[in-house]
Amino acid sequence: MLLRDLLSAPELRLVLLTGDETPDREISGVLITDLPDPRRYLSGGELVLTGLMWRQSPGDSARFVTALAEAGVAAIGAGDARLGMVPDDLVAACREHGLPLLEVPVEVSFGAVTDFVGRRVAAVQAGDLRGALGRHRRIVAAVAEGAGLGELFALVETELGVTAAVVSACGSVVAGALPEDQAVRLARDYLAAVRLPVVVDRGGAFTLFAVDRAHRAAGWALVCRGEVEAEIGFELAACVALERTRAEAGRRVERRLAEQLIALACAGGEPTELSARLRTCGVDPAEPYAVVAAAASRRGATDGPDPALLGGRIVEELLDRRVVAVAGADASVTLVPLRGDAYGDDRDALAERLRDRAAVIADGLPALTVSMGVSGALTGPQAIRGGVEEAGHARRLAEARGGGVVTGDEIYTHALLLATAPGEVRSSFAERLLGPLFDYDRRHGADLVRTLGAFLDCTGSWNACAERLHVHVNTVRYRIRRVEELTGRDLSSMADRVDLFLALRAG
Repeated sequence: MLLRDLLSAPELRLVLLTGDETPDREISGVLITDLPDPRRYLSGGELVLTGLMWRQSPGDSARFVTALAEAGVAAIGAGDARLGMVPDDLVAACREHGLPLLEVPVEVSFGAVTDFVGRRVAAVQAGDLRGALGRHRRIVAAVAEGAGLGELFALVETELGVTAAVVSACGSVVAGALPEDQAVRLARDYLAAVRLPVVVDRGGAFTLFAVDRAHRAAGWALVCRGEVEAEIGFELAACVALERTRAEAGRRVERRLAEQLIALACAGGEPTELSARLRTCGVDPAEPYAVVAAAASRRGATDGPDPALLGGRIVEELLDRRVVAVAGADASVTLVPLRGDAYGDDRDALAERLRDRAAVIADGLPALTVSMGVSGALTGPQAIRGGVEEAGHARRLAEARGGGVVTGDEIYTHALLLATAPGEVRSSFAERLLGPLFDYDRRHGADLVRTLGAFLDCTGSWNACAERLHVHVNTVRYRIRRVEELTGRDLSSMADRVDLFLALRAG
């Protein structure tokens, strides 16, 4: 309620002694006290009623009023019962601090003032509650009637004064208006937050809420500009989650169609039927496409989301939900059209986009390993089977490297052979061949392993190897002889060179 409302109550007969210029000051409640310093009981906005029992000398008034001004009270009401009047020193102190001072006649009890203020504040709060319920009903009705996120956010801004947007875990703007660089930073904040909601400063305050219970790497964050009350944020996030659930129902149908296409292609289906199914999935048989295989898991975790399912949902978010991913046995599979749009017009542009977006998730969730393989550009339904196999090999190579994106071009090398070999086999192979060299280097402070690597990279050229290592050519000859003696291999033999080269890469 306002100070003017209190003064206008005829039954209270209050007299304003100071503060004529602040009749619209808000009063949130009443505190009755005769403590000389009641700050510990004040939160700001109160009308403080006092019988002046704390006043023993004129100097006490300045100390009392200073304490109340620092606490942010709305006004002071002084009773006449003890002194028969309000002392001038109290009036002067209130005038100095700009605090309204009211004289409470001796025949008016503090209880009557408290009851009046309580009734008026309760009435205002009830009106606010009715208004809030009305706004809530209008927002919920809009969502129930199928309002999109854009329409929802426009309504929320009008009704609640809250500017909102939705950002995916990889930094894509799902709805609302945010600069791309700001969306990426907010996505990192969302991923790194220990608990949500959280308030962050990104050129201004933003409050972040989780939209759904999906794994955070495949989830959405509701971004509200400014510090927003948790209740409002949770309700708005629930509305966004409802819209996402509605859209997810249609995507389940699309995933089922894509699953049938890939299963039929891998089983060697008829080209005519494959072409028809490819068109149903939104890909023209004559246009180029790529296959993406993906899996995601937490390092050291024994439970949690299925790696293939999570990998597929992450790919959908990375590509702005324009494709659907089908979860397989150990990885998801996605057919991505290369139409020259946001993915670029070739496979390399697609792979680069995946790397850039996946880096946001890797930065925010370092314990999560996301491994993706991308096939070459393909055309026609009969290429699906080979594309799935190629993308799968590339994904396994990415997994062996600790995550990331690998293209089909990279797998047609010795790296694929090493990636598909079990880790213990690679370690045993490297230790068997190179163990004696590492032991010798440790004991003698030598450089045999480094020299061997440079010698093989220089295709066995003594002079080129010496120049790379900045040593004399005779030093290279001596070291290579020691390598041969310790490993029992002949570096003039191509087979032995290959074995040692692979041992270096496997280790």
